Amino acid sequence: MTPETIREKIYAGLIGKAVGVRLGAPVEPTVWDHDRIREVYGEIDDYVRDYRNFAADDDTNGPLFFVRALWDEGDDLTHAAAGRNWLNYIGDGHGMLWWGGFDISTEETAFRYLQRGIKPPKSGSIELRGQVPAEQIGGQIFSDCWGWVCPGDPEGAARLARIMASVAHDGEALHGAAYVAGATAAAFTARDIEEVHHVARALVEDGSHYAQVIDAVEAFHAEEPEDWRSCFHMLERDFGYDKWTGVCHVIPNAGVVALALLYGEGDMPRTAAIATMCGWDTDCNAGNAANIAGVLQGVCPHWSKWRRPINDILITSAVTGSLNIVDMPSAARDMAVLALRRRGESIPEEWANAALSRTVEFDFALPGASHGIRAEGSHRLRTIPDHLSGALDVQIDRWAGGEGGRVFWKPFYREGEFDDNRYRPMLSPLVASGQTVAIELMGTDAAEGPRDVRFVPYVRYASSGKRDDLGMWRPLPLDWEMVRFDLPESAEAIDEIGIRMIQQGEGRVLMSCLIRSFSVTGAGHTVVLPALEAEEWGSVSRFSFNRGTWGLDGDLIVGRSDNDGDLWTGHAFTTDQTVKARITRFEGDSHLVTARAAGTQRFYAAGIEAGRAVILREDFGRTELGAVPVEAGEEVDLTFSATGNRLSLSIDGEEVLSATDDRHPRGMAGLRLGAPGAIGCARFEIREE
Repeated sequence: MTPETIREKIYAGLIGKAVGVRLGAPVEPTVWDHDRIREVYGEIDDYVRDYRNFAADDDTNGPLFFVRALWDEGDDLTHAAAGRNWLNYIGDGHGMLWWGGFDISTEETAFRYLQRGIKPPKSGSIELRGQVPAEQIGGQIFSDCWGWVCPGDPEGAARLARIMASVAHDGEALHGAAYVAGATAAAFTARDIEEVHHVARALVEDGSHYAQVIDAVEAFHAEEPEDWRSCFHMLERDFGYDKWTGVCHVIPNAGVVALALLYGEGDMPRTAAIATMCGWDTDCNAGNAANIAGVLQGVCPHWSKWRRPINDILITSAVTGSLNIVDMPSAARDMAVLALRRRGESIPEEWANAALSRTVEFDFALPGASHGIRAEGSHRLRTIPDHLSGALDVQIDRWAGGEGGRVFWKPFYREGEFDDNRYRPMLSPLVASGQTVAIELMGTDAAEGPRDVRFVPYVRYASSGKRDDLGMWRPLPLDWEMVRFDLPESAEAIDEIGIRMIQQGEGRVLMSCLIRSFSVTGAGHTVVLPALEAEEWGSVSRFSFNRGTWGLDGDLIVGRSDNDGDLWTGHAFTTDQTVKARITRFEGDSHLVTARAAGTQRFYAAGIEAGRAVILREDFGRTELGAVPVEAGEEVDLTFSATGNRLSLSIDGEEVLSATDDRHPRGMAGLRLGAPGAIGCARFEIREE
């Protein structure tokens, strides 16, 4: 396997996962079951619901963030690192998981145990939890990622999956984690889906109920290879929810995953459709099975109708807002870096440099990759990923004089752009003012009509919706040209970056605009004025949060908490930064700003606590790096700089404290209540160095 093959297979698995989850989510129980799905939708061969943008789902949240433990703590995953991963990336009571209540939701219960200091594997153990809660489906549904980073190593993938799954699960659920991870890893090198299944089956303990259910499916398939519905009726009879209780037990759903794989015959879309038509936990089962089939099959042209609505974008809902806008080709690249690192193989330098980088780099090398770029305007404007040319083909189909449109990438989304918020994503912009955009493009010869299409770079602002043209209108170049421009200074977030085009000639033109690369680089500058923001997703637009209530009151962002509480924005991979905030200390003894925040447990904070200026390091425990007495009014300007290993705090323009530390190299910036109280903020600014 070459690095390119590994990246492409991971990309195919990500697509399969996204297709399965998007297809299955609208027909999740409890109202929907096999019979109702068949009655309403018949034989499914397309999505059953259209989404403007599909919001976050726990099935995709888990794999994309649990694997970050390998970035944060190294390749040899431990139970302790798995527990820390949960505590650092999961917001308390919102996003990421199903928050169904303590002792109801398996994952929420485990999270509460982690907060109490109960560590894995005890936090998910049958001894602590009881057998039925510990054996629900979560250990299976989140385990795809361990196969992605262990290509061709099913045993290694299964080992990592069991460790992470043990945070919340035990018993049969750990077999589910091993099966899905092992099957994903095996699919990189297997000849067919039967081989994938047999390799994964060998990772499941003989005599377990998990082995019994997938063996029953395999035996039925051998006798009735064309009749998947009869196989499902066998599962209902012998392994149904009436026998395996709880909210969503792993055993019945394990049968559906195995059924979909074998009867889907290695075809990703068919596998996703069969898993969905079975019923039970439709998004979970379709996501797992379609991922495995996707890795095995590799990206295929007939996937196009399933891929088009996804458009290479996944939305997640961890506390790191910028990482919640997932570009799937970039995610595949980063997973490939982890895979190659684990294999001890050479990593392409550009991949290694990009993996934890603040920059955006799109190259369109993967088959059909769009990187989320869209086209709007004339109904004859359409983006078509073209793997053969390594470019995005923007078709301009018989524009008459004055017709036009725009081609753009979205670095930020608002709540109103989604149809649902079941898992409440919290999004922060991927770009900031002052960064440099580079778009490599050219126009083809006209197949028909006068070639008089002109273009201009532009951005759109998220709050006002205003579009800002950047430069002069000019003809599309006849050869490749790199168009560069800087993102303007603005107190509004930018939510579109691209080009506007118009046909100036009178006759109709048929041609293409090709885009070969797209990048956003350099240090950015973020200014937040509360009057330009809105209350969205339980917080304030542009920000993610953990604990407390955060909202707007006139020209202030206001946060209140009866514990501690945090609000963040900025990019999760920003390194050197200066954070400025005009704050009002309404109540309490701890009013802070944060920098290099990698999550809820890893960050620096500085500000005023109980009559002292302090600089703090949080890393699953608090360390005071410096403190001096200070007198300050109710309203103060706090400036916190993190440059290299030097940390400094200024109050009302005067530096009062500094310290050195190198524990946290990158992260977001924000406001923090380190104890019960209330804080207001009239202006918030991040200047990247």
